[in-house]
Amino acid sequence: MLIRPETEDDRSTIQVLNTTAFGTRTEADLVDVLREQARPVISLVAEYNHAVVGHIMFAPVALPGHPALKIMGLAPMTVAPEHRDRGIGSALVRNGLEQCRQLGFGAVVVLGHPDYYPRFGFQPAASFGIGCEYDAPSEAFMAVELQPGYLSGASGKVKYHDAFGHV
Repeated sequence: MLIRPETEDDRSTIQVLNTTAFGTRTEADLVDVLREQARPVISLVAEYNHAVVGHIMFAPVALPGHPALKIMGLAPMTVAPEHRDRGIGSALVRNGLEQCRQLGFGAVVVLGHPDYYPRFGFQPAASFGIGCEYDAPSEAFMAVELQPGYLSGASGKVKYHDAFGHV
């Protein structure tokens, strides 16, 4: 398996992966809008036997009142159903977190499954004093510090890129 940045040739496969996994075009459309509007964006694919079988995207989020904080949001992530439970999603997350770290981001947030993301160091964002702008269960909105103590003294509700509200 190879984790690599997406290319223009991967875009239609990424659309199919997200549409199939989520049952609607919402996430696929979100990826397209973030790709065009968010800066910087990290968009990685997992390739297995020369076929794209997974995708993950990270885009900047804001914490109002804390403009100096550089925080990324992980969303969406998908792996083709026939390739799940093989470590592909984990490899995408780990590689993406490392790329966020290399770009100088101090933390990453995710609105996701509370049984999955803690293995990567995510914990409830409320433990850092931050919440989500969306009505979501507190245990599902998580954060991980890429730099120890990065979120110390932070508070407020994370605001996602406007694209999240328009798809």
